[in-house]
Amino acid sequence: MIYFLAFLGGGLVIILLLISIFNRFVKNRNTVKDAWSNIDVALKRRYDLIPNLVETVKGYAAHEKTTLENVIHARNAAMAVPKDDINGQIKAENALQQTLRSIFALGEAYPDLKANTNFINLQEKLNEIEENLERSRRYYNGTVRENNTYGESFPGVLFAGIFNYTHFDFFEAEAASRENVKVDFS
Repeated sequence: MIYFLAFLGGGLVIILLLISIFNRFVKNRNTVKDAWSNIDVALKRRYDLIPNLVETVKGYAAHEKTTLENVIHARNAAMAVPKDDINGQIKAENALQQTLRSIFALGEAYPDLKANTNFINLQEKLNEIEENLERSRRYYNGTVRENNTYGESFPGVLFAGIFNYTHFDFFEAEAASRENVKVDFS
């Protein structure tokens, strides 16, 4: 009888441990998705602002058609990525960020555009959105770090496959976006 109770108690402890591990995977995954939803809201605001920015720049830099088309193409590509493909959205957003930098480089090259109040207002709004994105990105990366660490360390690594562990990519700036944009009108 004592062996049976010990066996039953040991089984119960193992079941409770498995439930705890499973719940941790679910909590981590949901926290990452929640953090991404904060980023998604800021991205939507950015998507809505980009056409206004492009239209403002068009009037001053009509011969910069390629730059403006690249921005719109990058925006549309980012919007086309399925919402559940977080890693794909990160790649598309990095490409969009790079093209947006080229628009502000145009602002430096055209003094009249740089002085345009509409352009200045749009630039300020975009800067506000980018600051919000940066805060959300830091929070998201923290939740990703916690999720990935748990899924890749003991005991999580033992049960990652069984409990459908999801590895998420960090939302970081690509190396190309860290460089200064070069504008050459020669």
